[in-house]
Amino acid sequence: MRKLLLATGNPGKLREMRALLGDLPVQLLDPDSLGLKLQVEESEQDYAANARLKATTFARASGLWALADDSGLEVEALGGGPGPRSARLAGPEADDEARRQRLLELLAPHPPPWPARFRCVMALAGPDGAVDVVQGTCRGEILPEPRGRGGFGYDPLFLVEGMERTMAELAPHEKNRVSHRARAMQAMLPLLRARLGLGED
Repeated sequence: MRKLLLATGNPGKLREMRALLGDLPVQLLDPDSLGLKLQVEESEQDYAANARLKATTFARASGLWALADDSGLEVEALGGGPGPRSARLAGPEADDEARRQRLLELLAPHPPPWPARFRCVMALAGPDGAVDVVQGTCRGEILPEPRGRGGFGYDPLFLVEGMERTMAELAPHEKNRVSHRARAMQAMLPLLRARLGLGED
């Protein structure tokens, strides 16, 4: 069976990526299962460059095709921020709750509503240096208080457009239909099949 390395150590991302790829006839591996302890600094200023960097680094280290993403939250009132800095908004060691609190502090001077979107840029890299890049977005708005217990990151603050529920209030199968990561994966699947020689769905 073909192998695909999911190039992330984020448990929430791993869980979602495994669910989104569940129908693909490949063995899904994560860095821990291969003993890879790489720390890839997301030093670039845009999602695509960060996703490429992660995917190519893990592909070279493992000798496998590697799939990585860089995603973030873009809020209109913050000029599209925090964007690629979303995971580091409250500092490199902050947890999800601290990041959500910092976001609300930054939004406090701006009157609601706070339109926003999640963006995910996904990169597939081969050990030979080939790279494919796709993206997906999900629109909504930021709420002043968190709602829901599911998801991770900013999900409890993000009201999904047209659903009247936050990303954290959606069941996993619902989130995996409408999220930015789900939409990026939909665009990536044909490329994945072609690169791994899996044929048509």
